[in-house]
Amino acid sequence: MNIIKHFVGGKVIDGTSQRKGQVFNPATGEQESEVILASKSDLDKTVEIAKKAFETWSLKPALQRARIMFKFKELIENNFDELTKLIVSEHGKVYEDAKGSLIRGLEVVEFACGIPHVLKGEFSENVGTNVDSYSMRQPLGVAAGITPFNFPAMVPMWMFPLAIACGNTFILKPSEKDPSCPMRLAELLHEAGLPDGVFNVVNGDKEVVDAILTNNDIKAVSFVGSTPIAKYIYENAAKNEKRVQALGGAKNHLVVMPDCDLEGAVNGLMGAAYGSAGERCMAQSVAVAVGDIGDELVSRLVKKAEALKIGPGMDKSSEMGPLVTKQHLEKVKGYVDLGVEEGAKLVLDGRDLKLQGYENGFYIGGCLFDHVTTDMRIYKEEIFGPVLSVVRVKTFEEATKMINEHEYGNGVSIYTRDGDAGRTFASKIQVGMVGINVPIPVPMAFHSFGGWKRSLFGDSGMHGMEGIKFYTKLKTITSRWPSGIRSNPEFIMPTME
Repeated sequence: MNIIKHFVGGKVIDGTSQRKGQVFNPATGEQESEVILASKSDLDKTVEIAKKAFETWSLKPALQRARIMFKFKELIENNFDELTKLIVSEHGKVYEDAKGSLIRGLEVVEFACGIPHVLKGEFSENVGTNVDSYSMRQPLGVAAGITPFNFPAMVPMWMFPLAIACGNTFILKPSEKDPSCPMRLAELLHEAGLPDGVFNVVNGDKEVVDAILTNNDIKAVSFVGSTPIAKYIYENAAKNEKRVQALGGAKNHLVVMPDCDLEGAVNGLMGAAYGSAGERCMAQSVAVAVGDIGDELVSRLVKKAEALKIGPGMDKSSEMGPLVTKQHLEKVKGYVDLGVEEGAKLVLDGRDLKLQGYENGFYIGGCLFDHVTTDMRIYKEEIFGPVLSVVRVKTFEEATKMINEHEYGNGVSIYTRDGDAGRTFASKIQVGMVGINVPIPVPMAFHSFGGWKRSLFGDSGMHGMEGIKFYTKLKTITSRWPSGIRSNPEFIMPTME
């Protein structure tokens, strides 16, 4: 049995815990590895190592830190196939999708390569008589990231490249369901020349999460996961005086207007709803059919969803792979059962899918509900599987109101040829990331990722300048160099006259 350990202080270590978790190949349903689940003591020792490494790493010129990022980028590119296969083997998503997620992570590394420019401060000469003012951004100390199973490379890479490029040290607690890719990234960073202790991977479960939240030497926590856990992270990190960005759940809508390119909308929905088996926080799980477009939309969706090629991620013909675990498969099937009980029309049922040779894999076919209403749990709650719900409304205004009233506000899209409708939608919708004729509006690395409402706890999104601000603290200096003539004490608020 393969044993996955921790990466701390520049090397793979066992830690002190005897507890282990199981890591499966979702395509076959077979356990392939065990991962050691760290203790609080293991985490605390790692923090001490990272804290010591911060003393010297934070003093490195930004240009030197950037050069390590450049080397890391090169090593990722040279090991792309290996990293992609690690994602497929433990998460289950198809190869090209896994490759695409790795590319989106690499884009943040590329952004971090420009850290000398991004960290430049501001300078104002003579804000008062012979007084200058300037600002600088300095690192916080030890930062930590707690990341989900659905993107074992991309989401960690939305965090640690910026954190360490800014001069912090970092501790990553990846999902215990698919930890191999983060471990390999740690090895590549070490190979790139990153000093020991600057980037560390501690595998674990809730014990490690709680240890991160209570350790006083961890100054910032980044999290991506479900809304209940995001709220828990936010409340406890803030209570312990840490910076926190906690990205939660989603129920993303795609509005289909009667005037749109319907084939483009259907193709967009297919990829956004069923890509990665729906295990994306930016998956489009609700199609909002406006006016009389509903019948034609559902008819086209059924035909394409029935033709989905479902199979193991390494099969080049596969368009959708398995879910990550048997437990998650049962959870998603339970939501489909619930939708039927609630009265939604199940026009495509993928619950009984069986693949020859992969009977024990965690597969489900694409599922499609029609005539879903806003009082149903399958509309309200995040399913995180290949289940698409169609809600029918009469007007654009009704669609907008419905989306704005939902508790989540992560991502949303509209398909239309009407520029006024597109502009009004972008302006009025209460959602953090908006697509216009774009099905999955994930911002590029030089912009920032983040939702609204109960999809984000904290005031900072990820990567882009939001990420830079999150991993640094602002210092503003006001200076005057006296000529030797001493002035009398002043007991008023200085006005810089």
